[in-house]
Amino acid sequence: MNEDTGHITALKHDSKESFTFLYNKYCHNVYKFSRLYLTNKNSIEEVVQEVFVKVWESREFLNEKENFKGLLFIITRNLIFNKHRKYLNEDFYKTTVLSALETAYNIEEEIVAKNLSEYIDQLINELPPRRREIFNLSRKHHKTNKEIAEQLKISEKTVENQISEAIKYLRQNITLLLLFL
Repeated sequence: MNEDTGHITALKHDSKESFTFLYNKYCHNVYKFSRLYLTNKNSIEEVVQEVFVKVWESREFLNEKENFKGLLFIITRNLIFNKHRKYLNEDFYKTTVLSALETAYNIEEEIVAKNLSEYIDQLINELPPRRREIFNLSRKHHKTNKEIAEQLKISEKTVENQISEAIKYLRQNITLLLLFL
């Protein structure tokens, strides 16, 4: 991190060379992280560009003692979540994910519940259609496995398996998010 400290200090004094160094060092990480949540290459490249524009615009406020990679993560995460703001579902977040995450993970304070909820909604939308339907009936409409099975004319075991797979997918992707911190 010492190498970054010097470049951040220089960047605060408008050093384009230090900006280029930090961009070249971290742009691939920002790209890979964005690719986890965005499917369109143009959108991913746009997020990468916006992240570093924000770094340049706020360079005078950077703190060379703080984790620059963590700052990039926060900026990237916020830009991605802002792109998916229309998928917000507070009830789902409050009833399902928060309780599971509080016991399984140590979430850093700066992850705002609203942003996490948007991210989770995006993940749910990525589920196969039938699995998403079953999961939403269970979590959003609070139906029992038996009620879902009767409504969709499938076995309760199929309902259990689909919900289990959906939860597994969500946990894996949320774990990826936390690993980037």
